[in-house]
Amino acid sequence: MRPSLPTALLFFLGLSYCLALPVPYDDSNEFTEQDLKFAERYLRTHYALHRNPAGLMRKSANSVAAKLRELQSFFGLKVTGELNEETYELMQQPRCGVPDVGEYNFFPRKLKWSKNNLTYRIMNYTQDLTRAEVDRAFKKAFKVWSDVTPLNFTRIRSGTADIMISFGTKEHGDFYPFDGPSGLLAHAFPPGPNYGGDAHFDDDETWSTDSRGYNLFLVAAHEFGHSLGLEHSRDPGALMFPIYTYIGKTGFVLPDDDVQGIQALYGPGDKDPNPKHPKTPEKCDANLTLDAITELRGELLIFKDRFFWRLHPQMVEPELVLTKSFWPELPNKFDAAYENPIKDRVFMFKGRKVWAMNGYDIVADYPKKIYELGFPKEMKTIDAAVHIKDTGKTLFFTGDKYWSYDEENQVMDEGYPRLIEEEFAGIGTRVDAVYQRNGSYYHFLTSVLAPYHPPPPLHQAACCPELGAMQTTLCRPRCGAS
Repeated sequence: MRPSLPTALLFFLGLSYCLALPVPYDDSNEFTEQDLKFAERYLRTHYALHRNPAGLMRKSANSVAAKLRELQSFFGLKVTGELNEETYELMQQPRCGVPDVGEYNFFPRKLKWSKNNLTYRIMNYTQDLTRAEVDRAFKKAFKVWSDVTPLNFTRIRSGTADIMISFGTKEHGDFYPFDGPSGLLAHAFPPGPNYGGDAHFDDDETWSTDSRGYNLFLVAAHEFGHSLGLEHSRDPGALMFPIYTYIGKTGFVLPDDDVQGIQALYGPGDKDPNPKHPKTPEKCDANLTLDAITELRGELLIFKDRFFWRLHPQMVEPELVLTKSFWPELPNKFDAAYENPIKDRVFMFKGRKVWAMNGYDIVADYPKKIYELGFPKEMKTIDAAVHIKDTGKTLFFTGDKYWSYDEENQVMDEGYPRLIEEEFAGIGTRVDAVYQRNGSYYHFLTSVLAPYHPPPPLHQAACCPELGAMQTTLCRPRCGAS
């Protein structure tokens, strides 16, 4: 029997197809015919842009634009209905191949297993990892789901299991062939008979237990979510988000969105070993606090937990992304960050370490210890940092004090540290993040956003209109009297 459509196809798109109708594109970008074919295939694969058996598009060019708008809306891009550089770059990211949906979602008819005790069998192995590493990756991936549900997974070594797991290349027996390196990574089938629940992994890919190639545990955990009945989520922090991102070696905790989805199918388990599941920050959350904020070549990056918002003058809405999707080698969370535009460097702080970035590349010889900047060796962390373009100085805030750093001479200025309250009266004694705009400093505190205009007195306008795009896109940050 021919199996149903696989529920997940993690892949880089790269095959060329005949371009049946023109893809509308922004003529300020130079797209080749191959680029447009690439975009058409993406829309056919993920947004139901079908071709008839004769090879002619059933959809009109206007429908192609509609599908582009649908894609742009799903990922929070500027909705234009035209292919532009930002949309094209997103299309190139590794991801699952099922159509995109909103929040956590289920397959048609809400497919699920009718029992809680499920079996799995590993049919074969990849040569990229030892058998023990593969066994551990799959066991750990199943545990992600059993920790939050009544489901139990038992491995069997012979016979037919509920979930059959295998590695294969090219045509591997299910009518959905893999396509070699950097192509389809894996796919899985929803609960049901025959191929139902089965998960297949492309053995032409490089599998690993870290950030090299593709992390087998992360891909497997995502695929097993499909094997249990989940489709994709719109939440960029969810395991079931369509796009693959390596999230580090530290202990993985299933995000809250995935927990809500799987428990809607199977209910909660008896005891959750990690009851605090990470939630994706909401820009309109009344209790939102920020970790760090910096510019990067004209973009504004606002960090919160393992995410940051990207704000660009040409962007209508901020884009929320995982920090690891840009910097796999860096920590998930930062304490402070600032840009030195003269050196074209962004410095990012976590604990006693500092990283220097040139664009999105880590500068050689980093990370370094913060005491190498001139801080006392007992200093444990930097709370906030801001670079002052007019003076070439950088202010560092830690605890109730702040320091002034001479960027040109790479030394701390004399007479520091000083008390924050003495120089920035009224903003309190703890700063989470600082941003400078139009000659003013904006101090992000635990509960308010307080603007500071040197010299005193402080000035507060109606809900900080000086913030402009940041105010409107991050849902009107709170402004505190000072």
